Amino acid sequence: MKIYTKTGDTGKTSLLSGKRVEKYHPRLHAYGTTDELNSWIGLLREYANAETKSQLITIQETLFNIGSHLAAEPGEQKFTMPTLRQERIAELENAIDAMNLSLPELRNFILPGGHSSVAQCHIARTVCRRAERYVVELASTDQIPEFIVVYLNRLSDYLFVLARKLALDNRADEIAWKPS
Repeated sequence: MKIYTKTGDTGKTSLLSGKRVEKYHPRLHAYGTTDELNSWIGLLREYANAETKSQLITIQETLFNIGSHLAAEPGEQKFTMPTLRQERIAELENAIDAMNLSLPELRNFILPGGHSSVAQCHIARTVCRRAERYVVELASTDQIPEFIVVYLNRLSDYLFVLARKLALDNRADEIAWKPS
């Protein structure tokens, strides 16, 4: 299979339906940012213990499924779309709750950083929020499965709590934001 097709050389690309759209189309912002998030999470896996790695791999698989749905116009798919499984949201919530048991109560906003893994996690979190914004924008004009917005919202929460857990595990200070 050739990697380069030259079909995008004019600034257009194909959705899964085969429809050609400009590379700045809202669907491309949505699934492109979701793909970027997936890559950042892949890097974050390098800092994770076995349990978290397993969670992050499941998250990456779910993000690929989401990307497929975002790249397809409703009713125009040429193949069976991957399933968006509701239990993935519950898995994120359960992981958040489990991590929170060991964390000190949060009383302030905290500055991202303190350890490379923590900073990496916050980068993934902010990319997740950007992906969520693009998906919400797309959903204002196109039909998008509700699961996607809920999942991305919960994933950003998961990444925030994971950053705090990584800070604790790596004995990194959480520096409270002090408005000036």
